[in-house]
Amino acid sequence: MPHLDYLMETGPGPKLKTRVNAPRILRRRLHRAVFVAAGLYNIGWGIYSSLDPQWLFRFAGMPMANHPQIFACLGMVIGLYGILYLEVARSPENGWLLAAVGFTGKVLGPIGLLILIWQGVWPRSTIVMCITNDFIWWIPFGIYLRDAWPLYRRSLGSPV
Repeated sequence: MPHLDYLMETGPGPKLKTRVNAPRILRRRLHRAVFVAAGLYNIGWGIYSSLDPQWLFRFAGMPMANHPQIFACLGMVIGLYGILYLEVARSPENGWLLAAVGFTGKVLGPIGLLILIWQGVWPRSTIVMCITNDFIWWIPFGIYLRDAWPLYRRSLGSPV
């Protein structure tokens, strides 16, 4: 069925172009809930880690970081990911690329940590960071990426 474009009255300012009968993602409510939770979690983690960048070092019994600003910066980046996840929650039909970047980070982060643990640079107790930041999100993000892929693939062939 072809999509019909029309202008939606939105009040003062620019008019939004909206599609009638636009396809909706499978499990939309689930995906929205997951990305709201991921967004709020990441923003909270980012704020906490920016304000207390030594928490992981204390928790893991490691020497305090010489340059805690680096971990604080990581907290800011994680917090920014939270904002992107809230955007995916707002419009799950259009969030495949943002979620794919986030999922990639959730895979690469643990790989980097495992290398540090394998080399004996960081203790195993630091894996708690990957459990809460990465591992618990793999399945819901993976399901979302699978459900959103057809809409994203279709958008690649249509003019913006």
